[in-house]
Amino acid sequence: MLPPCILVTMKIRVLFFGLTQDLAGLQQEDAEIPEGSSLDGLWERYAARYPRLKGLSRVLLVAVNQEIATPARVLQDGDEVAFLPPVSGGSNEDYYSLTHSPISTADLVRQQKAGEDGAVVVFEGIVRNNSKGRRTLHLEYEAYEPMAIRKMQEIGSEAREKFAIDHIGIVHRLGRLEIGETSVAIIITSAHRRAAFGACQFAIDRLKQIVPIWKKEYFEDGSVWAEGEGQERALSQYNKEL
Repeated sequence: MLPPCILVTMKIRVLFFGLTQDLAGLQQEDAEIPEGSSLDGLWERYAARYPRLKGLSRVLLVAVNQEIATPARVLQDGDEVAFLPPVSGGSNEDYYSLTHSPISTADLVRQQKAGEDGAVVVFEGIVRNNSKGRRTLHLEYEAYEPMAIRKMQEIGSEAREKFAIDHIGIVHRLGRLEIGETSVAIIITSAHRRAAFGACQFAIDRLKQIVPIWKKEYFEDGSVWAEGEGQERALSQYNKEL
């Protein structure tokens, strides 16, 4: 057992982008922090060191190992943390992300909406406790990640062509999800509600059709991979051609 006076530390890499880079005067640095530190604690440390950063506290997104993370996220030795401020105008550009961390939709909405927006429409896919009459214990998602991001970007481009929207964000969880957790969030901002509603409906429908993400459902008596809409359509076409 270590004596109580010895502080166990770990090393992480911290990256600064946009305005945070200017305010801190850093692009990146390797930091040594106490073991068990959270993202929130790390941000407070830098805000105390560079007081001008405090003004970004409510609008900042933080990524750990290239995935958006919540303030309560406990850091591990070797993690890479990136501070991601809003772009000019108070809103982030379109974003497409896969994450193993819980999705904070409210934070994403706050990042995305801007003064010119008259509407924000949010879709959240939630893990429910049943499927086709069977009690669901939990779900697991996996993806062909590079292709999934590219297909999300395609959806964003298609949505922009069809609807007069300002910004679109799509975030999908991977790994194990418990009942009640958000599996996917789509955020659309626009000047008017009709375009935002239409784009949001379009985006979730297309995501189910073309994005390579798979869901495995776990029940008391076993597990099964769920068939996606795109898979059902492909199988139908294949059977017609036989």
